Amino acid sequence: MIASQVAAQIKEFDAKGFLVLQGLLRSPFIERLTREVDHWVDSGLRQRSIDAALHPDLCQEPNTVELELMAHGELSAYPPLLELLEDENLLGPSFVFHHLHSDRRPSAAPGKPWHHDYEQRPQRHRRLPMVHVLHYVQGLRPGMGALAVLPGSHHEVAEKDARSHLGTSALPGEVLISELPPGSSVLLHSALFHTRRTGGASAPGDSGRYMIDASYCRTGELWPPVKPYWRRILAVGRDRRLGQGRWAELFEERHFSAYEPDDVGRKV
Repeated sequence: MIASQVAAQIKEFDAKGFLVLQGLLRSPFIERLTREVDHWVDSGLRQRSIDAALHPDLCQEPNTVELELMAHGELSAYPPLLELLEDENLLGPSFVFHHLHSDRRPSAAPGKPWHHDYEQRPQRHRRLPMVHVLHYVQGLRPGMGALAVLPGSHHEVAEKDARSHLGTSALPGEVLISELPPGSSVLLHSALFHTRRTGGASAPGDSGRYMIDASYCRTGELWPPVKPYWRRILAVGRDRRLGQGRWAELFEERHFSAYEPDDVGRKV
């Protein structure tokens, strides 16, 4: 499925910086992830994880992290995805898990200005790739808050907010992704500028936009973590033996630099 669907996109990844994986996730995995996202949001666990990242001196670490949710942990080491990432045009054979975030947003939620998510401070080169995989668990429909990407912009060495003054406005050359079937994922080079457009009014029975964002980076230098409790997250991956065997480096701490206080709030 992967080879036939994305072979041409992989060849163009260096030039464009993104590819679309329609139907990467299958039922009943989609159903399990959906239930866990609902639990993560409705129980307040998501908000507690945000508070702990934004205010580490004031708030305790959350009592649960995403990888402790059974299906979310499985998603972090999902074999069809990791096999794809092994391609030399993407991450290659040695890469490490960086983070995972899970959310459910109303279809009419506000957008997010143009930005990229490449973790480097200050931004100075693009020698090693980092990718973000946006899993649209229940798919994406017009009016739900489309994703727009700017092909080729990942080759620029720019700060994350270099285009934020443009808001969510349409840019020349952008590609708009507004409709995807359930279980689809969009893989971005993390330095690719992208934006989330403001959604329209919710349709009857619309439960919102379910999205799980997972990130991975090629080994070879120390990557900055984005949460003060990042070691705990990696430890959960190791304790659960996620990716063990073929992807032995996936949750190893040695690929990260020390957490810096000014990271707070960069990624929640």
